Amino acid sequence: MTSPVVTASERSANAPSGTTGPVPRLRASRRRHSPGKPRRSVLLTVLTSLVLLYSLVPLIWLAISATKTQEGLSRSFGLWFDGDFALWDNVAQTFTYDDGVFTRWLLNTLLYVGLGAGGATFLAVLGGYALAKFDFPGRRAVFAVVIGAVAVPGTALAVPTFLMFSEMGLTNTPWAVIIPSLISPFGLYLMWVFATDAVPAELMEAARIDGAGEVRTFFQVALPLLAPGIVTVLLFTMVATWNNFFLPLVMLKDPDWYPLTLGLNSWNAQAATAGGEAVFNLVVTGSLITILPLIAAFLLLQKYWQSGLAAGSVKE
Repeated sequence: MTSPVVTASERSANAPSGTTGPVPRLRASRRRHSPGKPRRSVLLTVLTSLVLLYSLVPLIWLAISATKTQEGLSRSFGLWFDGDFALWDNVAQTFTYDDGVFTRWLLNTLLYVGLGAGGATFLAVLGGYALAKFDFPGRRAVFAVVIGAVAVPGTALAVPTFLMFSEMGLTNTPWAVIIPSLISPFGLYLMWVFATDAVPAELMEAARIDGAGEVRTFFQVALPLLAPGIVTVLLFTMVATWNNFFLPLVMLKDPDWYPLTLGLNSWNAQAATAGGEAVFNLVVTGSLITILPLIAAFLLLQKYWQSGLAAGSVKE
């Protein structure tokens, strides 16, 4: 059955006493957006596309330039291929040039990342877990120190660190790069925040009631729950150590201990020296080889990283 049509006069007659004029019509409620269909924003799409373009263009230029010879870099357009495809020749020359020193730089970088970034991640996990789950005197003071350390740039500490390591006789050694890399205030703070919600206190109490000690509780109960945070800190410290340039520049003078960043810079700078050979094609190819392990690490660890992004967002 259809509802009867109510005229304006009838609405006025049915209106409460004391009111004059027609009864105002109720405003129709706005159409709510369906949660299953996300709202599209043209501005956000444009900004995201610009950021994506800004990120991909240097990688595209690097991949294309690695296929060119030394002469092809100057005679061809940067974002298009040259007539001679010399990628495999450039890769072979990169690993054999100057008695294969590039391989030594690659192994040095893996050493610095393995001991420096790995150690920094382990210390950040231990410290973050302890600060999040144990109450002890001076905890707030430690928090203030960590926040202050995050605000201090690493370049500001390079010269004092050099003077201190020079007094200990550790300059121009791998330890001059590894030991400072073990300290990651941002990684410690990130693990502190993540461990606060990722490891329930009730679960720790249950493990203690079952007779587990603190060490066993950490390694068998807390550590699996901290896996997404550990991967995140590992990625941050690995990228920071892999791309570290200023600290090795200050600490090292022997090219045999250079990491990839410092070694490729020396190849790039030798064209400006008297009698130096320009090997820009090898610098570009070496740069492409340098970023491939980082891309592989992000792709391999992505599933562990994404699994913890929403941890604690839904209360059960």
